[in-house]
Order: sequence, then structure tokens, then C-alpha cells
Amino acid sequence: MAAVTLSVSTVKPLGERVFVKVSESEEKTAGGILLPDSAKEKPQVGEVVSAGPGKRNDDGTRAEMEVKVGDKVLYSKYAGTDIKLGGDEYVLLAEKDILAIVN
Repeated sequence: MAAVTLSVSTVKPLGERVFVKVSESEEKTAGGILLPDSAKEKPQVGEVVSAGPGKRNDDGTRAEMEVKVGDKVLYSKYAGTDIKLGGDEYVLLAEKDILAIVN
């Protein structure tokens, strides 16, 4: 079996899935206290890196995706599959798990 090398450019989501680069979590509190990695909360905001073609409707057509590459999104806390590529964190999730587009 041939080895597969994953990179951001080789991950192409299927259907209604979205590949999101997770934003960095806060390093310190509002009061200036530095947080260790174990105390940091998992961020729920990220930037859409790639998106699938959309969900297939019953008649065979595809529903247009509401998010596009470059959108900053807020997603459900426990949604998706976490993926680490080249030191960066990503999450592959369904479009329905995206709660909002953040401006």
C-alpha cells in the first residue's frame, strides 16, 4: 500500500463537509495570567480552508454551501474530527455544525 502524505492542499471535503483551520487559543487571561496548555479551552472559531460541493438533494441536485473559503466561522464545541497538519490544528466538520459566520 502506498503512503499518503496529507497537507492542506490534499484534503478535499466531500458533500456538505468543511475543512477549518482552528484559531489560536488565548495564551493568557484578561488579568494577564499565562495559561498552560492543559488549562486552555478548545477554540470554537476558525477559518474555512476548503469546502465540499454541498449536500445532495433528493432530486440529485446539490444544495449550495452557505460558507466559502476564507470565511471565519464559529462552530459547535464538540463537532467534527480534529486533524493536526504541520503543527497547525484543523477540524473537518459538517456544515450543519457551523453556528455562524463571524465578521
